[in-house]
Amino acid sequence: MRLTDRNPLRKPTRDNSGGTPGTMTQTFSYDATDLNIVEQLRLNGRANNQQIAEKLGLTATTVSTRIKRMEDADQLRVVAVSDFTAHGFNVLLRISVQVDGRPASEVAAELAALPEVFATHLVTGRYDIDMLVALHDFDDLSQFLLDDLSGIRGIRSLTPAVVVDIIKYKFDVAPIAGRSGVTKGGEG
Repeated sequence: MRLTDRNPLRKPTRDNSGGTPGTMTQTFSYDATDLNIVEQLRLNGRANNQQIAEKLGLTATTVSTRIKRMEDADQLRVVAVSDFTAHGFNVLLRISVQVDGRPASEVAAELAALPEVFATHLVTGRYDIDMLVALHDFDDLSQFLLDDLSGIRGIRSLTPAVVVDIIKYKFDVAPIAGRSGVTKGGEG
């Protein structure tokens, strides 16, 4: 089990007061106790509230309440993480995309819906979108690039780069809260 959490600085959270869904109106701030709980979960994502409480000198109820508050604020999620190869993905690509004639956010949302796409980012610079793609093998590459991506309107150019080695892939910190109806944090 691994933990994903937002930046431990003040961050906006969803308004759960019955207002417009997804509006960002409140702020969340971690305190030292929250950060200690997060660190314990990073060390052992399977630890139960009692085990965490004993290590930190708290009650299990306090730990449970704190975890629920962070989860409700979209600031914490405990997840299982597995290797790409465990799912049969043997080819990783970084693909940079230039967009023309359509908002980049619309193209990015369509790209994000493809099952092979693990991450999609709107970026500045020469390209409009950067994405991480996982394929089972190189036989899937031409179909993905020529068939799947060619069906998406607004793509002007693609620059794929095959990942030859992963030096660092930090997966215990990630965006959780969705924005504008787009899901983040690995959910479909």
